[in-house]
Amino acid sequence: MSNILYCIIGFVCGAVIALIAYIVIRKIVLKGRKDNIIKEAEREGEAIKQEKILQAKEKFLQLKSEHEHYINEKNKAISDTENRLKQKENSLNQQNSELGRRNKEVENLKENLRNQTEIANRKAEEYERMRGEVNRQIEAVAGMTAQEAKNQLMENMKAEARTQAQSYINDVMDEARLTASKEAKRVVINTIQRTATETAIENAVTVFNIDSDEVKGRIIGREGRNIRALEAATGVEIVVDDTPDAILLSGFDPVRREVARLALHQLVMDGRIHPARIEEVVAKVSKQLEDEILETGKRTCIDLGIHGLHIELVKLIGRMKYRSSYGQNLLQHSREVANIAAIMASELGLNPKVAKRAGLLHDIGKVSEEEPELPHALLGMKLAEKYKEKPEICNAIGAHHEETEMTSIISPLVMVADAISGARPGARREVIESYIKRLKDMENIAKSHNGVTKTYAIQAGRELRVIVAADQVSDQEAEVLSADIAKKIQDEMVYPGQVKITVIRETRAVAIAK
Repeated sequence: MSNILYCIIGFVCGAVIALIAYIVIRKIVLKGRKDNIIKEAEREGEAIKQEKILQAKEKFLQLKSEHEHYINEKNKAISDTENRLKQKENSLNQQNSELGRRNKEVENLKENLRNQTEIANRKAEEYERMRGEVNRQIEAVAGMTAQEAKNQLMENMKAEARTQAQSYINDVMDEARLTASKEAKRVVINTIQRTATETAIENAVTVFNIDSDEVKGRIIGREGRNIRALEAATGVEIVVDDTPDAILLSGFDPVRREVARLALHQLVMDGRIHPARIEEVVAKVSKQLEDEILETGKRTCIDLGIHGLHIELVKLIGRMKYRSSYGQNLLQHSREVANIAAIMASELGLNPKVAKRAGLLHDIGKVSEEEPELPHALLGMKLAEKYKEKPEICNAIGAHHEETEMTSIISPLVMVADAISGARPGARREVIESYIKRLKDMENIAKSHNGVTKTYAIQAGRELRVIVAADQVSDQEAEVLSADIAKKIQDEMVYPGQVKITVIRETRAVAIAK
């Protein structure tokens, strides 16, 4: 047991001694490393120090060199400034000396001028004295004063000048009249020759071509219901006779005839022809025609080089295509007037663009439905003013029939151009214009009654169809209405033969299955 204890004690003592030896040796090793690190750091610090000292010296030398360069530049600038100041000083000295010399010359000139002025004054006094003496001698010889003689001479000269001026004015006026008449004829003749166009007379009938006579039966429909629906929807009389492969569309309004023609074309191409389909196609075609009217107006403005027109004026221009004036197509007439006015304006040195614009718009009052009681020229002028056209263009539109005073040089040009376009042989026909006016008046009389929604004059004015609202007019009132319209037409209009008034009243009940 004691041996084990001694062994344990000996082992512990050995371990302690080994630990102490390890600690002592470790401290010795660490101290040696620490000394080496310190020495290495001292060497590196010394190297860094030397490097920084060298960098500082180089920076100092660089700054010193830059400073010396800056000082040298400043010195040079100061030297240049001193040289310039010396030069200016020398120049000022020279100018001062020159100024002194000139002042002396001016003083000498002033002295000479004073002497010459005194001499001139003495001579003037002598001249006035001598002139007075001469005038007194002349007055004594002539027996009148100088003022009286002057007045008499002036009166004689005035009378002679007046006579000569009047003679010259008469000669100039006579020459101007001859020249103006000759020049005006030349301008008008050249203009007419340059704008010669084909003569086109509008009529009241449109021919609708069909492939075969079988189509006629489909258009007429069972017991004529299709053709009645077409006539009621379009206001055009549809004549189906023995004419081969053709149907006549008769109506005074070209717009209605065009709607009927397009609607018939679509119905025949589609093959479905019945009253409901007819009304649907007519409504669709009417909308398409409005778009076509706008496109026609735009294309006309582009062709004539006219820009900046209000969209409503463009629509009115497009509607001219479907309007005739005394049988002459209104759009063709307006284009012709625009070109004639522009050519005459160019010949006379005026603005051709303004003249062309006024010529194109001069008849827009004929296609407007506003205030129909006004003459078309004044109505067109109001429309142009409403849509912000220039005053000279508005005046040219309103004055082209002399219904208002002309205030612009363009106005007589438009009036002459309108007369030239309408006065060409065969360009117009008075009969059709009065015929169309009679039919329109007949329709307007029927429209003036309450409850009337649509009116159509057909059969060349021998029949008037009046469509009334079923919720506003009863069957008994429809009978009374037809009699009232007939009496009013009989009292207020002049027409050949008889006019049949047909009042149409129908009730529709529409429901939609969803």
